[in-house]
Amino acid sequence: MSLFNFGKKKEENSSCCCGSCDAESMARAENEKTGGASVKVLGSGCAKCNQLEAAAKAALEQLGLNTSIDHVTDFSQIAAYGVMTTPALVVDGKVVSYGKVLKTEEVVKILQKLR
Repeated sequence: MSLFNFGKKKEENSSCCCGSCDAESMARAENEKTGGASVKVLGSGCAKCNQLEAAAKAALEQLGLNTSIDHVTDFSQIAAYGVMTTPALVVDGKVVSYGKVLKTEEVVKILQKLR
């Protein structure tokens, strides 16, 4: 009997880290990417996520844009964006930043570039 099990794959259930990424929730999350607010903050609701949301709100106000911000905390929706490190900022369905808290000026530059 060999100690190594070459050539045989171990059967694994397909689920994500949070355990709630079934096919239905992933499909719902994929649909959420294209609908709703055009500026989204992805994250669990921690202090850094809230700081990014505040910076995004300030940037939108500074630019005179009347756009709402959607704070996405559902892990299956966050995973649908391919984001593994939060907080993340999504503008018009595109992830423009992840893993750091942007300053208001940085968000302003991003919004000016994309709009």
